[in-house]
Amino acid sequence: MDIKEMVAGYRTDLLTKLEKLVAVNSEEGTPTETAPFGEGPKKALTTALEIMKEDGFKTVNLDNYIGYAEMGAGEQVIGVIGHLDIVPAKKEDGWDTDPFVMTEKDGKLFGRGVSDDKGAVVASMIAMKVIRDLGVDVNKRVRLIMGTNEETGSRCLKYYVEKEGSVDLGFTPDGEFPGVHGEKGMVGAQYQSKKTGIRDIYGGTARNIVCRDCTIVIDNNTFSKKKLEDYFYNNELTYDIEDLGDTVKIHVQGVAAHASTPQLGVNAISHLMTALKNAGYQDPFVDFYVSHFGTDTDGKGIGVKCSDHYGALTLNNGVISMQDGVITGSIDIRYPVTYNSRAILKMMADHMEDDGGVITIRGTGEPLFFPADSPLVESLLEAYQEVTGDMETQPMTMGGGTYAKGIENTIAFGCAFPGYDYHIHDANEWVTEEMLLKQAEIYVHAILKLLKV
Repeated sequence: MDIKEMVAGYRTDLLTKLEKLVAVNSEEGTPTETAPFGEGPKKALTTALEIMKEDGFKTVNLDNYIGYAEMGAGEQVIGVIGHLDIVPAKKEDGWDTDPFVMTEKDGKLFGRGVSDDKGAVVASMIAMKVIRDLGVDVNKRVRLIMGTNEETGSRCLKYYVEKEGSVDLGFTPDGEFPGVHGEKGMVGAQYQSKKTGIRDIYGGTARNIVCRDCTIVIDNNTFSKKKLEDYFYNNELTYDIEDLGDTVKIHVQGVAAHASTPQLGVNAISHLMTALKNAGYQDPFVDFYVSHFGTDTDGKGIGVKCSDHYGALTLNNGVISMQDGVITGSIDIRYPVTYNSRAILKMMADHMEDDGGVITIRGTGEPLFFPADSPLVESLLEAYQEVTGDMETQPMTMGGGTYAKGIENTIAFGCAFPGYDYHIHDANEWVTEEMLLKQAEIYVHAILKLLKV
């Protein structure tokens, strides 16, 4: 029996495991002494570890931050590093099914995490079972490391490295095939403004998601309703305008996308601000927003538009809110792999504030880059090619940040196959059974190759 047949033999097992994990709402919650990222992530971790323990693997729980299942022996460690936490998901956000009930429909499996990243974790579980079934000499310790805080800071992986050290070779199945040998650097920032006539504004779910919905309350008769509606119509935006007497409430709906590819989404905040500006609404904050961001995603409004051989800078505005008369919003910048944060901050220096608002840096992260001909990248590429027969697609760089930045000797490898939009971080996230099985097959070949490096 070959590896493909062995993987296929675990089809039902794979689906049962994934259904169990999808049922856990593992969005970050309120931390407690025994649940550093809330009860949901803790439950997802304990559930995953119980699954692997029942399958006969050694398991370790590192204080509910992160855990791992292990096989093999030796001084060196091969790490397969996935995550069990998720971005928020609510039925009213556009889901056609319950995001926490894995549902098969039209040949696809729907549910939050079926692709990012619970599906990849389960495919990795199956890969470990197949390797054990093969009876090969596992001369290194192979660890399936499962974190619970990847979407909101990766503090779980930092905890792992503090307790266990890095891995000797590894991959995180949380990117794209046939491998991601470079990840853009990041700058996190926020903007604030007190100089505004806006009564209330709120929108977005997370910094690293393009804002899908935004609502604003402003004084009535302060803008041209016709020009506002013309803008919404011309840009094919769904909107609602509610007259409240002295004020008016305006709601705009865009399209969510991952912050690493904001051009694939439609930012509700940006279009609402631009629409108000076009409709003659006079407000210092609106002027600030439109001049610094507008509807662009390339950062030119704050002086950071740039690119290299591997890709261009992107900028996303994910969340906006208002409290006690102060508007606060998030900025997520992904910059090219051959730049560094110091260069980006220098480019931003003259664009940080004006009369309508101020931008404050909240944190930076440097890029990750491995040469395409490194043993790690070449080994993983060969595994992908052996299973898929795809000899054309080559390892890439991307804007998304993965665990690879937080641990040595690791790149992102899978889970996404080229040419598909899995609606990761959006409503109706999906994957197919065959894709999960193929992932597992690729991971078997990848681990076998890394055992020989």
